[in-house]
Amino acid sequence: MLESTTYPGTTEEVVIPLLEKGSSSGLKVARNGEGNGIHVAFSPEREDPGNDTVARRDIPKVVGGVGPVATQLAAALYGTIFNRTVPVSSPAAAEMTKLLENIYRCVNIALVNELKQLCHRMGIDIFEVIDAAKTKPFGFQAFYPGPGLGGHCIPIDPFYLSWKAKQFDFRTKFIELSGEINVNMPYYVLEQTAVALNGHAKALKGSKVLVLGLAYKRDIDDLRESPSLTIIELLKQRGAEVFYNDPYFPTVGHGRHYDLNMTCTPLENLGQYDCVMIVTDHSDYDYRKIVAESQLVIDTRNATKGIEAKNIVRC
Repeated sequence: MLESTTYPGTTEEVVIPLLEKGSSSGLKVARNGEGNGIHVAFSPEREDPGNDTVARRDIPKVVGGVGPVATQLAAALYGTIFNRTVPVSSPAAAEMTKLLENIYRCVNIALVNELKQLCHRMGIDIFEVIDAAKTKPFGFQAFYPGPGLGGHCIPIDPFYLSWKAKQFDFRTKFIELSGEINVNMPYYVLEQTAVALNGHAKALKGSKVLVLGLAYKRDIDDLRESPSLTIIELLKQRGAEVFYNDPYFPTVGHGRHYDLNMTCTPLENLGQYDCVMIVTDHSDYDYRKIVAESQLVIDTRNATKGIEAKNIVRC
């Protein structure tokens, strides 16, 4: 079984040759269910870190085997764990299913991130618009803007397909454009922060900025591809004195895309900071208290919804 998200064709083009080459007894993959060969299938994992509303067993398990027997065997295996299995015709179909799920999210998040920037210029609250639109009982699913994409799936997986598509002389324009929009969101946040500080007669350079939340999403301890890390580095590059607070990370050091070596700052004396920036909206934060004690609050997640204060800038 292969579960790792990857481009269509990986199971048959990469995994099977490795299995057959590594078989000490000379076993081959039983593509038509014949003989005592190796049965191979792809079944993508479906994860939503921090979501405790859906039991793991209630998430349908997609299965695509190399031949019908492999599919049946894989479905039987997963059927002992999951309440429902969803057989498809091939590993490639299962691999593409997972990519479609993640690309669907990537594209729609990019759309709402772009509309967020437009609504900001037009003086319209994008979150109010989304709340109104989602009252439609059909044909609409709510996606929410933020400071950028994070996690090990949505920012990365779509580009597996972009790479594979080039082998078929095909350009995945939606994927590439969506990636461009989402990657640029931390830069948008940086510019809005500079504008907000300017409104307080302060420059970004030399300002003390406290970033709230390092994790890529609420209430989890995962830093992978987190926009917070990019925002901190951009703030430092522009000359700001940066601090962070995250209940899940007492320290942050070096990673694939960052080299911060910072220690968590207690949520005390918030008035000492020129700006407090909400990047990850952890449930542990008391947002009313944060707003009341801060000079300026940059809210990238609509965490301060329902709080009216002149020192809040929602971007």
